[in-house]
Amino acid sequence: MITFIVSVLALVLGYVFYGAFVERVFGIDANRQTPAFSKQDGVDYIPMPLWKVFLIQFLNIAGTGPIFGAIGGILFGPAAYLWIVLGCIFGGAVHDFMSGMISLRKDGASLPEIVGDELGLGVRQVMRVFSLLLMVMVGAVFVTTPAGLLEGLTPTAGFIGSKTFWCIIIFCYYMMATLLPIDTLIGKIYPVFGLALLIMAAGVFIGIFSHSGPMPEITEAFHTHHPKGLSIFPFLFITIACGAISGFHATQSPMMARCLKNERYGRIAFYGAMITEGFVALIWAAAAIKYAGGTSEGLALKMNGNPANIVNFICNDWMGRIGAVLAILGVVAAPITSGDTALRSARLITADFLHFPQNTVPKRLAVSVPIFAISAVLMLIDFAVLWRYFGWFNQTLSIFTLWAITAYLYRHGRRYIITLIPAIFMTSVCSTYILLAPEGLSLPPVWGYSIGLVFTAVLSFIAIRYIIKTKTKNEN
Repeated sequence: MITFIVSVLALVLGYVFYGAFVERVFGIDANRQTPAFSKQDGVDYIPMPLWKVFLIQFLNIAGTGPIFGAIGGILFGPAAYLWIVLGCIFGGAVHDFMSGMISLRKDGASLPEIVGDELGLGVRQVMRVFSLLLMVMVGAVFVTTPAGLLEGLTPTAGFIGSKTFWCIIIFCYYMMATLLPIDTLIGKIYPVFGLALLIMAAGVFIGIFSHSGPMPEITEAFHTHHPKGLSIFPFLFITIACGAISGFHATQSPMMARCLKNERYGRIAFYGAMITEGFVALIWAAAAIKYAGGTSEGLALKMNGNPANIVNFICNDWMGRIGAVLAILGVVAAPITSGDTALRSARLITADFLHFPQNTVPKRLAVSVPIFAISAVLMLIDFAVLWRYFGWFNQTLSIFTLWAITAYLYRHGRRYIITLIPAIFMTSVCSTYILLAPEGLSLPPVWGYSIGLVFTAVLSFIAIRYIIKTKTKNEN
């Protein structure tokens, strides 16, 4: 329990002190007009109040990630607390804030355009493909997940109520959320779902203190073994993405950068939303291990392969009927509200690099229909396989973003070290994971770690050399 309490306090202090430091590093300008006003179009560029931007951003980046990822991550032991706290404060929140603020400075530019501006045309093209693939994967993943849960929660009469039925309903909603102005649908329902997710987390937080049960401390972190024998590095850092650092977030930040009224709100909207997600992840990690009796083996048994089981158990046992309703909102509504904005982001990314205006429905349809079609095809792939590749793609995307932010800070004479270290670390995580993982090359550990280290060193050298060379060239 001491480790959990210290972790919660660390997140608060991280926002207050390191968040303020990161804000100074970027150099906000409260008098600068934001694209919400300068490019206002009534569709994607719409000034919104800060509370609404915060809740939409929070729900965009959260979904079920900080719940399911944290429950899976605590199987590695209390080391999960350490990763959530340090990853969130020094990695994820910086990643989200900087990507959002740079987008704001670039008139709401989407992530591939930001990365391309800093790392060159070749990387821009790779990022366009990479980002679009991730977005349609998110759309596919977050159709099948809630559809399967709804099938189990609702009566079925033939086709009505089946998983296919719910897939169609959810996908139709995605299409509307992608095409309609952002304040028509997303701006109305997201704040409600965001509050529900926070209320659920608050209820679970209270339950952690009001229910008895053992909770392992950080001193046990490095001799607690994952039931499947997976090592903490790199598997923990892929398992807990949302709640620590997630490349997907940088694709969402530009959406709210187009709606932010003033740069001084950026710290709350971007850094604050990520810290809030860290709180949610900490709460669910602690609740899961406590509910399971304090052991990874007990948690694995209660999960039975699906983190949603733990969510339902905890909410029902600790919060009764209200908890049951909130559990449904958490495990059904949350992924839906990540999937819809993923496809909306895919539309914006495509429109940006095609320079195709989105001021009318036919123009938005022209860009969206191919995206919908690809996402629908991906839904036919086995979910377990699709999810594992989504996890790796998600974290790999953060590498591109962190290196691009580092280049931006270096070019502007800022303290680039705050993203350089996370960039190198995540490069090592993702490269080592794909070498060791069953869905990757499945190399023996000695080979996987050795090649991963060499790859990280070489890629970091190339990236740093390019950043320095580019700045020198621009100055000359």
